[in-house]
Amino acid sequence: MNVDDLYGTLYVPHDGTMDPAGTCTTLTRAATARGAQVIENCPVTGIRVQTDDFGVRRVAAVETEHGSIQTPCVVNCAGVWAAAVGRMAGVRVPLVAMHHAYVVTERIEGIQNMPNVRDHDASVYLRLQGDALSVGGYENNPIFWEEVLDKFSFGLFDLDWDVFAQHIEGAVNRVPVLEKTGIKSTVCGPESFTPDHKPLLGEAPELRGFFLGCGFNSAGMMLGGGCGQELAHWIIHGRPEKDMYGYDIRRFHHSLTAHSRWIRERSHESYAKNYSVVFPHDEPLAGRNMRKDPLHEELLARGCVFQERHGWERPGWFNPQGTAPVLDYDYYGAYGNQTHQDSTYSKLLGAEYTFDFPPHHHVIKQECLTCRGAAAVFDMSYFGKFYLLGSDARKAVDWLFSADVNRPPGSTVYTCMLNHQGGVESDLTVSCLAPGPQASPLAPAFEGDGYYLAVGGAVAQHNWSHISTVLQDRGFRCQLMDSSEDLGMISIQGPASRAILQEVLDADLSNEAFPFSTHKLVKASGHLVRAMRLSFVGELGWELHIPRLSCLPVYRAVMNAGAKHGLVNAGYRAIDSLSIEKGYRHWHADLRSDDSPLEAGLAFTCKLKASTPFLGREALEKQRAEGLRRRLVCFTVDEKVPMFGLEAIWRNGQVVGHIRRADFGFTIDKTIAYGYVRDPSGGPVSLDFVKSGEYTLERMGVTYPAQAHLKSPFDPDNKRVKGLY
Repeated sequence: MNVDDLYGTLYVPHDGTMDPAGTCTTLTRAATARGAQVIENCPVTGIRVQTDDFGVRRVAAVETEHGSIQTPCVVNCAGVWAAAVGRMAGVRVPLVAMHHAYVVTERIEGIQNMPNVRDHDASVYLRLQGDALSVGGYENNPIFWEEVLDKFSFGLFDLDWDVFAQHIEGAVNRVPVLEKTGIKSTVCGPESFTPDHKPLLGEAPELRGFFLGCGFNSAGMMLGGGCGQELAHWIIHGRPEKDMYGYDIRRFHHSLTAHSRWIRERSHESYAKNYSVVFPHDEPLAGRNMRKDPLHEELLARGCVFQERHGWERPGWFNPQGTAPVLDYDYYGAYGNQTHQDSTYSKLLGAEYTFDFPPHHHVIKQECLTCRGAAAVFDMSYFGKFYLLGSDARKAVDWLFSADVNRPPGSTVYTCMLNHQGGVESDLTVSCLAPGPQASPLAPAFEGDGYYLAVGGAVAQHNWSHISTVLQDRGFRCQLMDSSEDLGMISIQGPASRAILQEVLDADLSNEAFPFSTHKLVKASGHLVRAMRLSFVGELGWELHIPRLSCLPVYRAVMNAGAKHGLVNAGYRAIDSLSIEKGYRHWHADLRSDDSPLEAGLAFTCKLKASTPFLGREALEKQRAEGLRRRLVCFTVDEKVPMFGLEAIWRNGQVVGHIRRADFGFTIDKTIAYGYVRDPSGGPVSLDFVKSGEYTLERMGVTYPAQAHLKSPFDPDNKRVKGLY
C-alpha cells in the first residue's frame, strides 16, 4: 500500500471476508436441521390479507405458483424485489434498485496477508479474494435499475466502465501495483438502496404480521446476522431485544414512503456519501422542502437555516447575514445536472464540517442567552399532534402512559410510553380535553374522555404506530386522529414571555390563573388558539397550538409585542443546548426503547405508587426490586472542548459507559454530557457509586476531567419554570 498521503488509519484485527453462497448454504442447512423447510424455485404471486373485526388489516397467507401457505406472519427479505412484494400486500417499501459493481484482479504476488482496505477519501474498497483483490466503490453517478425484472434472480449486468473507471484511479493510488495488474472478472448486479443507507426492518405500519428485512445497501453480509437475530426476537416477542429505531421502517413518515422523488433523491445522496465523514451538524441536500409549516417563508426571510426531520423543514438557527434557501437537489452534478455554485445553504453547511466548535457557535450562543435573559420564540410546528378519543379512551391512556393522565380537563401531563420490557418508546405531553358537540381544528367533537397528544416531530410516525399497535392488541375501542398538518405551534420562552403574551392573549397569565402544566383555549390577537404553560428549555413560557391559517398573524402579533422586550427567533440548535443545560431528555438520544425511565431518572413519570396497571409496569417493578444496573448521569467539563456523543466515560481508571448526548451550555459556560454508567463488577449502580468516583471523558483519544451531577447543573430547584427569577 501507498501510505505517503495518509494522516492516520484504523486497523480492525478481526475484520475479514466470507463467501456469501457458502454462508447461505450453511444457514439453510442449520435451519432445516432444526425443523425449518426451504422451498426453492417457488415464486410468490401474492399476499392474502384479511381485515379483522376491529378493521385491522392482517396477513393471512402467502400465495405461490404451487399453492398457498397459511400464515399470520411474512418477512419480506426480497432485496431489490422487496418493493414488488410490498405492493402485493399494499405495503410501501422505500428503496430503489441500482447497479453495483466490483472487479477482481489477476493474481498479485505477496498480497495474501493484506487486510481489507476502505479508502474513504477515494470512496473505494479493496478486499482480499484469495491471491487477488476485488475492487469496488460508491460513485456519485450510479445507474438506477429503472424497471426491475421479475425473472432476473441470478442475473448480472454488463459493467459500464464509464461509470466504474473513477474507482480505478483511487485504487491505484492506494495500491500502485494495480496499475500493472490485469482484470480477471467483473461483477455488476442489482442491489437495493434506502433513503438513509440503513436497512428496513420491523413490522409495516400498514399491515399487521408483515415484517421487513430488506434494503441492506450492499452491506447484507455485514449486517445480516445481527439484524436477523433482532428481527427474530421482534417477531416472537413483539419488539427487538436492542434499540433498533435507526433501522425500524417506522422511522419514515408515511407521506415519504409513498413519494418516489424523495426516495430516489435521498437514496442517491446516501449512496454517493456512503464513505463520507459524518459531521455532527450535517444535513441532507436531497429530498428537501417536502413538508413546510405555515411559518416557513416568513422564517426563511428572517434568516432561518433549516434542518430536515421526518420530511419537515424545521428551524435550525438564524443567520444574521441573510437568507439561506434550500435549493432543488442537483445530484452533485451527476446525470447532466448543473451543480449549485453559489448556494448559501450549502456553504453554511460546509463551514460546519468540523469536529471543533462550529463557526456559527456565537450565533447560537446569542439565541440561547437571549432566551435566558429576555425571551425567544421557537417554531415547533413540526411536532406530531394527535387526538385520542372514544368509549375506551380512559382505559387506553391508563394502559399506554406511565404517568397518571386522568386529571381534570385543562391539565397537561408529561409522560412516557413504555414497552413490555419497560423500555421507553416515547416521551410526550398529554392534555385532558373537555367534551363538546362542536368540532374545530383545536378540539374535535366528542363525548366522554378525550386527550390531545403532542409528540416530537422527528418520531411522530413511531409514536403513531406504537399507539395504534397497542390499541389493536388490547382491543380498545378508540379513535386516533392525526392533526399534525392542521395545526402549527410556537413556543415563547424566557423571563419576558409573560409580559409579551399578556399583550397578545385575552387571558390572565398569572401563576394563580394559569399554573404550570395547564392549558386553555384563548384568543391570540383575535384568533382562537390552545395555550399551554410548558417548557422544554427550563424557562417561564407558553406553547401556542394554532390552526394553520392563523399561524402567521399570531406569530407576527407575538413578534410585534416582543420587540420592546428583546424577543428573538431561535432554532433547534438552541433548544438542544438549552434543554441539555436543564437536564431535559431527548428521545432516541439519552432516552431509547432499551432504556427504562428508572435508569433515565424519570421515575416521577411512573404511577408506581398507584395500583393502576400500565404497559411495562411489571418490568419496572422487577428492575426496582433487583436494583438498577446502570444510571443516566450528567457530566460537565470545565475545559472548552466540543463533545457530540459516543465519548468514553472513565471512572477511577475504568471505562464505565459512553456519552449518549452532549452539547455546550452557554449559561453555565461548560460542555454538558449525559451517559449511562455501569459498575464494572456487574452490580447495581447506587447513587453513592456515582458520587464517589473520579471521572474523565475521552474525546478522540484525549481525556478531560469531568464532574458528575445527580441534578441538573442549571436551576436545579426548577424556580424559573415557575416564574421565580
